[in-house]
Amino acid sequence: MPSEHTSDQAEGLRRLLLRPSLRVITVVGAQDGMGATSVVTGLAQALARQDKQVLILDENLSSENVANRLQLKPRYDLLNTVRDHMRVREVLLHASARVHVLPVARAMQSLATLDDETGARLLDTLNSATYGMDIVLVDAATSGHSVCTTLQADEPLLLVLDGTPEGITASYALLKQMALQHGRQRFDILVNKVQDEAEAGRIYDNMESAARRYLAVKLHYLGHVPRPGMMGANFRADHLLQAADAQTAHAFAGLAARLLPPERAEENHKALDNLMARMALQKSAMPRRKVA
Repeated sequence: MPSEHTSDQAEGLRRLLLRPSLRVITVVGAQDGMGATSVVTGLAQALARQDKQVLILDENLSSENVANRLQLKPRYDLLNTVRDHMRVREVLLHASARVHVLPVARAMQSLATLDDETGARLLDTLNSATYGMDIVLVDAATSGHSVCTTLQADEPLLLVLDGTPEGITASYALLKQMALQHGRQRFDILVNKVQDEAEAGRIYDNMESAARRYLAVKLHYLGHVPRPGMMGANFRADHLLQAADAQTAHAFAGLAARLLPPERAEENHKALDNLMARMALQKSAMPRRKVA
């Protein structure tokens, strides 16, 4: 059970985070290489083209994370702000004037080792990084301590469904895991690596039928991303605000519109508030480990 101190800490964060325009969208793939990171970068591009300020929280520990994909050469992580007393501006990376990347993988994996005071400072620093931003995109990890495992049912979770046979199998396994272990009842689905809308529709229909029948889970189709274009390995930071492939750019523009429908301001302010509170509570529930 969360301690009274941790609950007070979360309440303090709630008061700090009442910014009506901020939205948080978590993106996850079943495995590395399924396209979640590419979707985050493509979606960030589409939102930037709509004059949105976008902050990407990069939970990916692999070398194919957002920062490396955009050739930003990250040297630090959010964890450095509390362990090495660095300022968040020294850690924050800038892919363009509107797209910013904050590496948080080490910080997320270290939550269990931090005392309450240090954990509170880390979360407060994360909060400060969001000021001036319109959208927070989370490139979520599927293992270890991750934002996606703590999402509430009404908070957006976008599953990138890889259209290959291996991707379909792995994606169904992730749906099952999150439904049974985390109680997740709804998933937004983006079908990736397909030739056209017809192929995407067939893959989604089969997945939706199986999820509804065997897992009692609801899926919501948000579109597809074609196989060629920005999803390839040549996607670079200096191309971020250029439509390298018109068809793919159009797909991401449509995805951005579907993910960000008009909402009442009193509903919008809860997104990062809930995220920060859950991170604080998640930390309190972890067994404390000794650090050498």
